[in-house]
Amino acid sequence: MYDIAIIGAGISGSAIARELSKYNLKTVVIEKGIEVCQGTTKSNSAIVHGGYDAKVGSLKAKLNIEGNKLYKDLCKDLNVDFKQIGSLVLAFDEEEMKHVRGLYERGLENKAAGLKVLKKEEVLELEPNVNDNVVGALLCESAGIVCPFNLNIALMENAMFNGVDLKLESEVSDIVKEEDCFNIKIKNKNDIKAKYVVNAAGVFADKINNMIGGDEYFIIPRKGEYKILDKSEGKIANHVLFQCPTEKGKGVLVTQTVHGNLLVGPNATAVDEKEDVSTSKEGISEIVNSSKKTIENIDFRKTITSFAGLRATPNTGDFMIFASKKCKNFINVGGIESPGLASAPAVAKYVVEILKEEGLMLSENKKFESKRHKNKPFIKMTQEEKEEIMKKDPRYKKIVCRCESITEGEIIDAINSLCGARTLDGVKRRVRPGMGRCQGGFCGPKVIEILAKELKIDVEDVLKDYENSNTVLGKSKELRGELVEI
Repeated sequence: MYDIAIIGAGISGSAIARELSKYNLKTVVIEKGIEVCQGTTKSNSAIVHGGYDAKVGSLKAKLNIEGNKLYKDLCKDLNVDFKQIGSLVLAFDEEEMKHVRGLYERGLENKAAGLKVLKKEEVLELEPNVNDNVVGALLCESAGIVCPFNLNIALMENAMFNGVDLKLESEVSDIVKEEDCFNIKIKNKNDIKAKYVVNAAGVFADKINNMIGGDEYFIIPRKGEYKILDKSEGKIANHVLFQCPTEKGKGVLVTQTVHGNLLVGPNATAVDEKEDVSTSKEGISEIVNSSKKTIENIDFRKTITSFAGLRATPNTGDFMIFASKKCKNFINVGGIESPGLASAPAVAKYVVEILKEEGLMLSENKKFESKRHKNKPFIKMTQEEKEEIMKKDPRYKKIVCRCESITEGEIIDAINSLCGARTLDGVKRRVRPGMGRCQGGFCGPKVIEILAKELKIDVEDVLKDYENSNTVLGKSKELRGELVEI
């Protein structure tokens, strides 16, 4: 019997798990995926928003502002890159400039930090590549960028270090409220019992809520497509560059990533299928054409990949974080769209307060360890540090991914760590082999081989990411000058 079961291992579920690990509780995170971070969190804009945009008085505004303030120390503790590079909302005519001033006033009401309205000359001084017809902008110095999957994984890893259990490949098929607990039915596996349930199931949060009779909201999956460009294009933008937002969202942005690439996107398309992360020629063309309003001379020939993600847009327009009135001890954490990433640390604290109000007794876990100890990436080590680690572990002498200078030692550590990688993309999200120009064309087969060896499975059973995404369909050998299937 668990005290708390958290459904969903995205950024919200993982942040809540870590926050609860500060107390003497028996907590489990239930995730239907093969890996953590396989949903919305792995495919978003990676922006830590400043909090000026959300509606005054909304839960989004409150938790965005509070979450933003927590980021610097949290990422330091978890050994995750966070860069507070600031953001600009650009205006290209006087009508848009009125909107910028409105965002400024809203930001002041929300108590967002580091806001300033800039004139054209000030914008071009900060961002010389922005189109010359810009007339002004809103600067938010407190905005930043982070690697969302590194943070997601780090939160879960730290939670597990502090005693939280993680159940992967565990799809919830039903929830039955019994007298003193919930009986959580897991597809093709044993049931899990818990006194409290926290529903952080992303685009499926409404489906989970419906299992206990809840009908307070529903989720509209909204797909956003992106392009990632080579690091040679990363310096074209010094800040996160937004266009004036529309009713569909914050629009197509242009930003560098924490690893130095250039990210462009997303568009916003409502879809029926909650797992539709396909890209389309029309969608990619839309973001390319839209981005030219911001910077005309982005060299999209330097694109290394395109991808899509889904936002869990609630029909209510605000985060749906509340204790169910229809089922005692069931907490919803639904509709966590943008600024969900920025809000996650504050969402976790907010959920703990709700649990306390629901009657959860908390006592401090005096053994809680806030820091996550992890080797520095090999590419960032000094020569002395490289020599030292290569002496300790010869596997660090072998470069597997030349694009990103990732060693065999780093890949093996990523697989064997707490919350370790189980798929090709899982390794990629943790230590970046396959994130470079060749997108795994050269290093992919070696990473598959390492995964098979470390997980003690056949290479044919290594998955790219999701169920049935096998990367190797069979073995072949050279026989009399021909490749023969065996």
